[in-house]
Amino acid sequence: MKSQRQAVIVEVVEREPIYNQELLRRRLRARGFDVTQATLSRDIKELGLVKRAADGSYQRAGVADTARTAEAAEAALRRTAREFLRSFEQVQQLVVLKTDPGQAQILALALDRASLPEIVGTIAGDDTILVVTRDPRHSNGFIRQLEDWTGLRRH
Repeated sequence: MKSQRQAVIVEVVEREPIYNQELLRRRLRARGFDVTQATLSRDIKELGLVKRAADGSYQRAGVADTARTAEAAEAALRRTAREFLRSFEQVQQLVVLKTDPGQAQILALALDRASLPEIVGTIAGDDTILVVTRDPRHSNGFIRQLEDWTGLRRH
């Protein structure tokens, strides 16, 4: 019974973000396992589940969930772009991003961590970032993303 319950716990946390024990307890109850909070705490400890820094949901220790990590990095990029991006301009496959002074590095780091497939690389100064995309088509796609995320329009 315990091994089956723990297998279900692992399956649940790998399938969806579980942010707290009560949500996990409800998912287990729906699968036919009615457990106490104390039992669930022991199971979490025995399974080596830890809270993911990116979003606070449970994961197995040492297991990198690249899909969720990429999703979290892109979400962080969207937030950072909304907060720091002031304008942008496209020149063929290059995109110049403008921020307030001292904020370009923060946005460039978020861009690099998001590993967007259309971006080859970034170079950041104090208030300007040069984004190199694979070609003008990818540059247009990146611009559309920036417009969606920030509500800004290209110059």
